[in-house]
Amino acid sequence: MTENRFLTPEEVSERYRGSVSVGTLRNWRAMRIGPSFVKIGKAVLYPAGELEAWDEQNKVPCRATGRINVQTED
Repeated sequence: MTENRFLTPEEVSERYRGSVSVGTLRNWRAMRIGPSFVKIGKAVLYPAGELEAWDEQNKVPCRATGRINVQTED
């Protein structure tokens, strides 16, 4: 059996440095969007692996477009 780590909504909010609030997570759960979660009784838990997969799905790829010439004034 694999060992899973679960995070509470408060820990998920901390993981994203407060940019995703506990209230936002609650709204996302109600709308069935956002990262997957597990509900056991009243406890809501987010598997760490699911959060990492959600991060990958929302990654914005960037590519180098060449050198940018910046003019500086002396």
